[in-house]
Amino acid sequence: MTPMTTTPDKNPAPRTDSPVLHATGVTMRFGGLTAVHAVDLTVAHHEIVGLIGPNGAGKTTFFNCLTGLYIPTEGTVTYKGTVLPPKPHLVTEAGIARTFQNIRLFANMTVLENVLVGRHTRTEEGLFSALLRGPKFHRAEKASTQRAMELLHFTGLTPKADHLARNLPYGEQRKLEIARALASEPGLLLLDEPTAGMNPQETRATQTLVRAIRDQGIAVLVIEHDMRFIFNLCDRVAVLVQGEKLTEGTAETVQADERVIAAYLGTPFEGAPGQDEIAEVEAAEADARTEDNR
Repeated sequence: MTPMTTTPDKNPAPRTDSPVLHATGVTMRFGGLTAVHAVDLTVAHHEIVGLIGPNGAGKTTFFNCLTGLYIPTEGTVTYKGTVLPPKPHLVTEAGIARTFQNIRLFANMTVLENVLVGRHTRTEEGLFSALLRGPKFHRAEKASTQRAMELLHFTGLTPKADHLARNLPYGEQRKLEIARALASEPGLLLLDEPTAGMNPQETRATQTLVRAIRDQGIAVLVIEHDMRFIFNLCDRVAVLVQGEKLTEGTAETVQADERVIAAYLGTPFEGAPGQDEIAEVEAAEADARTEDNR
């Protein structure tokens, strides 16, 4: 199902050329291993930027540095000119939302309840208000429910509002993750492989949805392995190879770069790391994820 016409933001941000995201010299080391090295990247308002690269290129590690899951060893990340705090919930409060490569929904909650969870950073009700459940609490609860239903309409999930998240088809679970992320009213949305596991029809619907999000003033940074999806969707594409930004530009520029072709074909180029080094970095990233989940 294609997205509906309801807007994800009633007051979209005015168009401007200033960057909403500015990452400078971002480096992430795990012990003596460097997973991301000196990466610079900007995302402007009303822009969709793609981040691509072979497996083990450091794309998700870079995402984690942007969203406070990892504190970069070096470099800075600013959102609308302000350095981001090194805590995921504070990054969300600042205005950056994300989805994950592996879907992270509350499986035993309804679709509507999952979106309401995403509203928590934009509600002002404290503990005592929630306990007393007075008029102010009920007004806030009604407003949050109304906003959540608007986002379900926007993503085409209204008929599934009362369904458990675990019972949704895979493609609709991906949409629900996006709806929940939009519930925090972000100015920048980070999508980590949003079409993974989708069929061509679902992929086209996701492309339409992402463009609709951008059209409402929300900038988008997306990781994806589906090159057709990326090149059809994005205004700019940046390529990471073993943690370093190899090149950046329009889809046409990137596709014509011989170094990008070599990286995807597995052909060594000058300065390329060996397989042992690649395996070490991937193992370090996996260990870091294990620690985060404890």
